[in-house]
Amino acid sequence: MANQLFATKSLSDLHADDSSGPKLKRVLSATALTALGIGGIIGTGIFVLTGVAAANHAGPALALAFIIAGFGCTLAGLCYAEFAAMIPVSGSAYSYSYATLGEGIAWFIGWNLVLEYLFAVATVSVGWSGYLVSLLDHAGLHLPTAFTSAPFAKGAGDLDIVRTGAIINVPAMAIVSALTVICYVGIRQSSGFNTVIVAIKVTVVLLFIAFGVGYINTANWHPFIPENVAPGKYGWSGLLKASGVIFFAYIGFDAISTAAQETKNPQRDMPIGILSSLVICTILYVVTALVLTGMVNYTQLNVSAPVALAVDTYPALSWLGFWIKLGALAGMTSVMLVMTLAQARIFLAMARDGLIWKSFAKVHPKFHTPSTGTVVTGIAAALIGGLFPVGILGEMVSIGTLAAFVTVCIGVLVLRRTRPDLQRPFKTPYPWFTCIVGAIVCFAMMVGLGVGTWIRLVVWTIIGFIIYALYGYKNSRLHRANGERSPASATR
Repeated sequence: MANQLFATKSLSDLHADDSSGPKLKRVLSATALTALGIGGIIGTGIFVLTGVAAANHAGPALALAFIIAGFGCTLAGLCYAEFAAMIPVSGSAYSYSYATLGEGIAWFIGWNLVLEYLFAVATVSVGWSGYLVSLLDHAGLHLPTAFTSAPFAKGAGDLDIVRTGAIINVPAMAIVSALTVICYVGIRQSSGFNTVIVAIKVTVVLLFIAFGVGYINTANWHPFIPENVAPGKYGWSGLLKASGVIFFAYIGFDAISTAAQETKNPQRDMPIGILSSLVICTILYVVTALVLTGMVNYTQLNVSAPVALAVDTYPALSWLGFWIKLGALAGMTSVMLVMTLAQARIFLAMARDGLIWKSFAKVHPKFHTPSTGTVVTGIAAALIGGLFPVGILGEMVSIGTLAAFVTVCIGVLVLRRTRPDLQRPFKTPYPWFTCIVGAIVCFAMMVGLGVGTWIRLVVWTIIGFIIYALYGYKNSRLHRANGERSPASATR
């Protein structure tokens, strides 16, 4: 079994698997991929986590925290772009690691991508529910707390979970169910819906920047980096801690790479989509952070809707409050849509390799979408979002995503060494710097997520390898294809 864990799948096999069997429609352009990336990035991070990170960790230096997190994501994004152009197949980091680091690492990454995308849908659905309740309250419609909150919450200890008295978060479950239907009926419809939503939320962010800049009080920026009062609270340690917290704001750009099989010209369009969405969102994040902390003192921003709070502080901007909440809802809707699309395609790739049940490899004969994976993603995310709070879910999403980023950065260097002959339509610039520093920055953010999150990651990983040992190893197509051959032959 040990040899099988390090057996890699050839690139020719990856391309053959993607071109065989039922086809997904190639309908996505570079513009659509960029919109898909923005749809996956701008959401809970900019509308919710900005306040938490500023008030508890970074202070006015929140903009710097976004730059640090964006720097790590950009380095990882350059590595993703090389893989996506060279291996334009479904599966994202899972497929890339299968071709470079072996089946065992591929399973680990695939299982972590399940953690990223599935839990991200659930996490954002909880934030979406909160903004919906706030918007309805503004209109005079009050929903009962018992059916708009999670029955479980994070306790005082790192691993403590307590009961809240609520029954279930119905709005969170409802929005996931609705988006699952949209993803089920087709990528063209999903992409078009996402593009409209992206236009709405970017417009709202630009409106906040345009009107809020006139209300900046520069005194709120001093001191720009508040004096450290405890580990992770202000100062440079707080700035790094904030970078890890708001890293959640950047997840989503890697979801672009899962749509490679549905892209018209993946070698050209995938790098454009990945890097364009990252640059656009980083600029929006940094400017928004500067305006937000300039309008309101950072000590007042530890609320669930910090952008709305900043607008409500000034009566002349009260009209903008409704549109901010509407934009937040739109932003989080598109994030959930992109993550649902991505998760179903991860399941598809893993099932085609025989590592999970073959029913996940089914493509709907009419809609040409991975039907089983979409349904399972929707049901699981709806249940998780209905039961658990943002705090626990968000940390799990971040650590799973960062693990995938670290692996992709390392994988680029490995493949440069082992397969220098491969055609690379896009090459990661300065790979010995980009890949190594990218892996270090992402791993450093993993370390900052705390012991409790690491323990949950270990438990999640153990569950995953039990599934692999009981099912994936025996049913692996690579394992079966090797037969009597030596495992080493699988790498050629």
